[in-house]
Amino acid sequence: MRKLFRFLKPYWHYAIVSPLLMILEVTADLCLPYLMSFIVNYGIIGDNIAENRFASGVMNLVFGEGNYRSLHIIITFGVLMLLVTLVGGFFGTLCAYTAAKASQGFGHDLRRAAYQRVMSLSIEQTDQFTTGSLVTRMTNDIAMIVEFMEMILRMFVRAPFFMIGGTFFLLSLDIKFGVVLLAALPMLIVTLVLVLSRAVPLFGTVQKKLDRVNCVVQENVSGARVVKAYVREEYECERFRTANAELRNVNYRVQKLMAIIHPVLVVVQNFAVIAIIWLGGRSIADGIGGMSTGNVMAAVTYTIQVVSSIMMITMMFQSVSRALASAARVREIMDCDPVIRGGEATAAPAPVAVSFRNVSFRYPGTVGSPVLHDINLDIRKGETLAIVGATGSGKSSLVRMIPRFYDAVAGEVLIDGVPVKEYDLKELRKKIGFVLQKSELFSDTVANNIRWGKEDATDEEIRAAAVIAQADGFVQGFSEGYETFVAEKGASLSGGQKQRLSIARALARKPEILILDDATSALDLATEAKLRCALNEAMADTTVILIAQRIASVREADRIAVLENGTIKACAPHAELMETCDTYREIYASQMERGGAANG
Repeated sequence: MRKLFRFLKPYWHYAIVSPLLMILEVTADLCLPYLMSFIVNYGIIGDNIAENRFASGVMNLVFGEGNYRSLHIIITFGVLMLLVTLVGGFFGTLCAYTAAKASQGFGHDLRRAAYQRVMSLSIEQTDQFTTGSLVTRMTNDIAMIVEFMEMILRMFVRAPFFMIGGTFFLLSLDIKFGVVLLAALPMLIVTLVLVLSRAVPLFGTVQKKLDRVNCVVQENVSGARVVKAYVREEYECERFRTANAELRNVNYRVQKLMAIIHPVLVVVQNFAVIAIIWLGGRSIADGIGGMSTGNVMAAVTYTIQVVSSIMMITMMFQSVSRALASAARVREIMDCDPVIRGGEATAAPAPVAVSFRNVSFRYPGTVGSPVLHDINLDIRKGETLAIVGATGSGKSSLVRMIPRFYDAVAGEVLIDGVPVKEYDLKELRKKIGFVLQKSELFSDTVANNIRWGKEDATDEEIRAAAVIAQADGFVQGFSEGYETFVAEKGASLSGGQKQRLSIARALARKPEILILDDATSALDLATEAKLRCALNEAMADTTVILIAQRIASVREADRIAVLENGTIKACAPHAELMETCDTYREIYASQMERGGAANG
């Protein structure tokens, strides 16, 4: 938790003022029972007010010496109690305001820093945390910490000060009242220790179960179409019911433990009140120690305040336990340094745009044979290189090492003759336009989705990119054209439309290297052919790396790399591969046979 307190520094003045204001509010509250005892003793019962110098001094100041009756005493101290209440309320309001400014500012900065850290993590790290867990940590866990921070600035002062101040005022009324507190405290402390020692470990479990619920919800919401297509609603509902029931059961266990505390505190409080009344009544009956009815009433109020402050401290322990569990989870993100770090190198364009030298790769956390091994490949500037191979042969894994989504475990990848590990990450990725297998669009306008590729792209540049990507035609058909709003994840568009907009987004960047990872799979051959022609005309100097399943999509490429069993078996133009590569001929023959069967 201490590492997270640095986010409170910009709001230190609020954090200092808030507890001071709370002390003033509590002081005002502690004065009220004392003033009430004057009303009872001297205004109602009629004791001699001269016995108390403070009370008589106030009355003499207001009315003059001896010029007042019992009703005057009641009204005077009643008004004084009202004024003290108003002053306490004023300080309490200021305390709430300053505490909120400090805690919410702290939460804002912490949430922003955590989000920036998540954005800086590599793909393998975000996969390790899981999406549902990251969402929980960014929302629920940080909310717990913010709530704890506000409680520190208010309740952590209010409860102890009430307990200490109430005890002091109680003892000032009669030292015997302290015996009652000494008898009550051991029972309260034992109860708190027993309950919290069992409840605290469960708070971390609660957050993990909440992670699971969020994961199930996130998967089902994002994959709703698949769920419906396979009529698996009942199965997914059952999965959610299971995760939800586990969360409920753990919360039940926590709440059942915490429920023990309140009845114990109430019982102890009521026994303490009875003991105070009994001791005070005996003293009044025996005429011992100048005890009065007003003092007994004040003592009862102070006893309730002291026990209530202990109850508040108990609730604080619960909040502290939850906050510590949440802080540990948020700190895991903040302490997680990105696995992939950039260097400071820059490079001028070179004849060889991309080079793979003895590259091997396996995904983090996996064992066994690497996904790729002994990869040696040079891709020339302005060349169109296609990559084909069976499913699982490592095509996508190969291109993901170029922008450093993952790093090679052996060998090195170079761009313009410089190892990618030496590039500044931002500069490296600015060179590359990447279109993934799964088209990712955002809930924004068509224009702004394309503008993701280049933040300052003009409307003309956006449309030019869309024309090349064969997207301008259907975009112009929308009622609002490029200002049409795209639903979340592009739900309002077809697969082919999403792919073309994703390609337009990459083209808007005008990248030196364009990677199309099976990015035209949803396009018909005629549209794909138009797209290839437009790319060749408009981006002749751009190095294009094209992954595709269809030979028809890649046969016009300058060279085609054939991946088999994690390595490059051959790399040559289509005609040459048809003569020299058995694997390529088999892929070609199988697709031609399927095409003939379909035509027949």
